[in-house]
This record gives sequence, C-alpha cells and structure tokens, in this order.
Amino acid sequence: MFASERLPIAERYAELLATEGVVRGLIGPREAPRLWERHLLNSAVLAEAIPDGASVCDIGTGAGLPGVVVAIARPDVRMTLVEPLLRRTTFLEEVVDELGLDHVTVVRGRADDLHGAATFDVVTSRAVAPLERLLGWSMPLVSPDGALVAMKGRSVQDEIDEARAFLSAWRCGDPEVLELGVGVVTPPMTVVRVSWADPARIGWPLAREPKRRKPRPGRREPRER
Repeated sequence: MFASERLPIAERYAELLATEGVVRGLIGPREAPRLWERHLLNSAVLAEAIPDGASVCDIGTGAGLPGVVVAIARPDVRMTLVEPLLRRTTFLEEVVDELGLDHVTVVRGRADDLHGAATFDVVTSRAVAPLERLLGWSMPLVSPDGALVAMKGRSVQDEIDEARAFLSAWRCGDPEVLELGVGVVTPPMTVVRVSWADPARIGWPLAREPKRRKPRPGRREPRER
C-alpha cells in the first residue's frame, strides 16, 4: 500500500488532517481518531486501479481524499487536485509544499472549468455525486483511452441502472464494478470504472483533443466560491 519510504509522508499527512484539517473545518473532529481506517487506507487502495505513470485528476478532492493519498502511495503518477473552495485549496497547497509532492498540481475550480482544457488517463472522485451527474463532470476530462474511477458504496449498481441512458448517449462502455483492497481493508473498497466504448468515437467532443492551456500549479479562479 505504502512503500516503506513513503509511509512517513502518509503519517505526516494524517497529522495535518487531524490538526489543521480539523481547525479549518475540513475534517470533522470525530473523524480525526479514525482517519486511517475510514479515509487513508480506503483511499490508498484506489491506486490498484491506476496504471503506471498515469495522469490523474481527482475532482472535488476536498482535503485531498483520495488524491493526496494516491499521490503519496504512487509517486509515478501525475496528480491534479481540483477543488472549488479557497480554504481547501490553500490547505492543499500547503500540504503539497510540506510533503514535497512535486508531481501534484492544485487547481482551484470546478471540474467543468477544465472541460476542453485538459484530459487525463484517470479521473477519480470520492463521495462527490450520483453516477449520472458524476459522468457529466468527469467524462469530458477522460482521454480516449482513459477511464473514470469513482469510489462508491454497495448501492453502485442502482446508480449504474439509473445512468443507462446517459451512458448510451455518451457512448460510454459498460461500467465495471471492482472490489479493491481485498485482504487489506474491511470491507473492500467498491469502485466503478467507466471508459469510452470506442476511443475513436467518444460521445463528448471536448475529450478528444484538448485545445486550451493545461492547468498550472497553484492556478486559482478569480472569484470566491
């Protein structure tokens, strides 16, 4: 899960969540004692679904879950953290600087602010929205050969069924439900993976070829949210 040389970085991130994260209202006080079992370990197993050297975008990352955790566990990936709230992106930038996560970019904005500006091999999320709405935010960011990989609960099949029309209209492939972290976390983490049915005929034109500038480290939107 965490290589021996990465574990101290994960421990320091947990400390920051339990202190500054609580003070700033990013983590509830009751969550602090159970950060590892409820948040960090569950986020870390998401790395099982991410290819080597992938570009990853974590939308609605909040305090960095799962994006920061995946970046700690997987220094080979290029991680972009997308979050609209200033107090959260300020915290994330401080975390990235202190932990030396040079492969992580923090972007203040919403997922749809990046539509047409960048695409990624993997677009992740955790408890952001029901699948149908999540597809609308995420799939325009998924490269032709990439995939959405969203952390979900046991009711994920109901969300898939409700999103069938959307999946068909956008020419998405059949969703795959994966169990990650078997033997590592209890219960295993349930995720849904959605890719394009045919990379040459994807249903959202902005995902075919980014035309505008890519996000830069520390980029912030001019408006408060």
